[in-house]
Amino acid sequence: MSGCDRVLVVDPGRTAEGVMAACRAVGVATCMVYTEDMAKEPQLQLADSSVCIGPVRGKGAFEDNYRILSAAEVANARAILLVGSRLASDERFVGMAVEAGRSVYRLEADASAVTFGGTSKAWAVCDCLKCELPQTTAESWTVCPKCRKVSDAAHVRENHKVCPDCGHHFRMTSTERIYDLVDAESFEEWTDIEDVPETDPLQFPGYLEKIEKMRTRTGLSEGVRCGGAKIAGMPLALAIMDSTFFMGSMGSVVGERITRTVERATRERLPLVIFTCSGGARMQEGLVSLMQMAKISAAIKRHSEARLPYFAVITDPTTGGVTASFAMQGDVIISEPRALIGFAGRRVIQDTIRQELPKEFQTAEFALEHGLIDAIVERSRLRAALANLLALYEARDADLQPLHAPLHAQAPRGYSAVKAALAAHPTAKEVEEGAVSPDGDEMPAATGGLVSAAVRAVGRAVTRPLRRPNAWERQRIEESGKRVAALLTLPARGASQDGEGEDNPAWRSVQIARDTHRPTASHYLDAMVEGFFELHGDRAFGDDGAILAGVGWIGERAVMCIAQEKGRDLQDRIKRNFGCPEPEGYRKSLRLMRSAEHFKMPIVCIVDTQGAFCGKEAEERGQGNAIADNLFAMAGLRVPIISVLVGEGGSGGALALALSDCVAMQEHAVYSVLSPEGFASILWKDRSRAPEAAAVMRMNAYEIFEMGIIDAVLEEGEGSASANPELAANAVKRYVTHRLDELAEVPHDLLLERRYNRFRKF
Repeated sequence: MSGCDRVLVVDPGRTAEGVMAACRAVGVATCMVYTEDMAKEPQLQLADSSVCIGPVRGKGAFEDNYRILSAAEVANARAILLVGSRLASDERFVGMAVEAGRSVYRLEADASAVTFGGTSKAWAVCDCLKCELPQTTAESWTVCPKCRKVSDAAHVRENHKVCPDCGHHFRMTSTERIYDLVDAESFEEWTDIEDVPETDPLQFPGYLEKIEKMRTRTGLSEGVRCGGAKIAGMPLALAIMDSTFFMGSMGSVVGERITRTVERATRERLPLVIFTCSGGARMQEGLVSLMQMAKISAAIKRHSEARLPYFAVITDPTTGGVTASFAMQGDVIISEPRALIGFAGRRVIQDTIRQELPKEFQTAEFALEHGLIDAIVERSRLRAALANLLALYEARDADLQPLHAPLHAQAPRGYSAVKAALAAHPTAKEVEEGAVSPDGDEMPAATGGLVSAAVRAVGRAVTRPLRRPNAWERQRIEESGKRVAALLTLPARGASQDGEGEDNPAWRSVQIARDTHRPTASHYLDAMVEGFFELHGDRAFGDDGAILAGVGWIGERAVMCIAQEKGRDLQDRIKRNFGCPEPEGYRKSLRLMRSAEHFKMPIVCIVDTQGAFCGKEAEERGQGNAIADNLFAMAGLRVPIISVLVGEGGSGGALALALSDCVAMQEHAVYSVLSPEGFASILWKDRSRAPEAAAVMRMNAYEIFEMGIIDAVLEEGEGSASANPELAANAVKRYVTHRLDELAEVPHDLLLERRYNRFRKF
């Protein structure tokens, strides 16, 4: 190595000081690669020169062939030193470097070698064991259409065709989707569905000839592939639109294939997954193309009436008649990031209304913000998310609805079972990359020894682990506990106006419930629900952050969770409107409660709100109507409903999630017809008499229990939930789990009768 003019040092960590010193000792000039977030690190100052290869260290820049090889060329380096880099085992990278006349070395432990940072290390040559060196051509690299950065094409493919720099999702063919998504060798193309003859209803000049040319060029027979497949061992019907064939446009053949797929899924009681990617209706077929929207929608309606789940996955682009039909009819609608989603084209809209449209217009993010889709899921997490959703929506109780038994008897029940199923059923991509063997066993260390990418992703995709407080948060909890202890020991204002009356536990509870450090609803979901998949939007106007809702596992039971969330910190509180839902929040709740009833899932509501948001816009959009609709629907939902008040329960805004079979309160939560300040202002025209109002309204949990309005008071430990967040969460979890077990045994008609009588007695 001493003969090299210059070496390129690749070290994504912070251990290169010893490498620099060793190179300098033998007279070798060094050039170090770095990312912008490493610009001030001391080791960079030790290098003779440096080359920036990207903005952020953690986004794959140090593992990208093109960037490292380009940096070596810029530095005129004759050797590349790899310190803790995955490229050391990448024969393709080593071969490219050797082809360019550069040696590659890796740093590894060696007892007889020199010491770097107290550890004995030695340089080993990285060999390319292939018979032929890889031929580097223009096709070896790919340019991201968004950030214009060049990356190694092979690495982009390995990364689910996602740009390692900006995260742009390249378009995938149907073949790539199958390879990347479903269990290895599980996809079976349904030939009876594929065998649909082409039509030319308008006798459009050259149309059929153009289709033949497209078939020759793409190897596809039409713009959609349909068949049966499995994800984590669970069978499903799958349709994947392919943008390489007529931009995935929907003609009569595409419409017929999708319709037949839905019909077969209904007959065979299979869940349905459709990947949309289309420019819309195929203009060359005129009104016949338009009729496909109605035909597919009618088939999906029958599939839904059979209580079978349909998951729509929107990819870039999805526009026109596809958006206005089956793309937006899923029980859960997922989109890939930055996907184009819209009905009318951007240019058409601008030419029509003569108005400049915002940059985010008609993106997945725009659709999520406006409540039109349920979630945006990155491609690396998509398989795990779909596996979890499939298991959740199949985990219905056959005793509740014998005609609609579980779709797949061996479907995993519980979050741990979903992860195990993903590990046991790898994709073709995972098998080929050596992550797992075809029978599901992990491969030996020599061939990779990696955990399945889907198993790694499931934790990021669908779980909400119980977050341990950091040191600063522990200090806040301790301080909050002291404040609560003071409230519990000092006398509070009682019923007299001068404040010298008897002890007032109701007002103390109001103050404790309003403690800004009190755990919010998300804390209880974190502790109680595994594999939580958040669902957004009312599918009409917006997504209200004050309502946090989704599906998840409580033990082995699939549950729909709906919570009023105030926010963990100031920024989050502003985003969530301090837990005061708007009409869209209640309409989102209603949509998901009806979905839970459709799929026989029990509903768990966490209540914590000062009240429904009162404002001009909320009234214009029907705040009262939205709450009324919730109460009307909840009275008749044929699934168990459990509500727990964990903070404030203000007026109809709280009751909209509390018309339930079982209602519990934490011991320092409060529940009232309106705030004590509002009560005092209305009746006595004096807001300062709020403590007296709290006592008059009997807002304390134990008094409310004595009135028979709630079924249980849940302990918070010494002080309050602010000082004992885990104890409080465990109490809520025990209550909910116990009640779920009890209510699962109650027939639907009796459940509704009990619910009616529960509120009829007041």
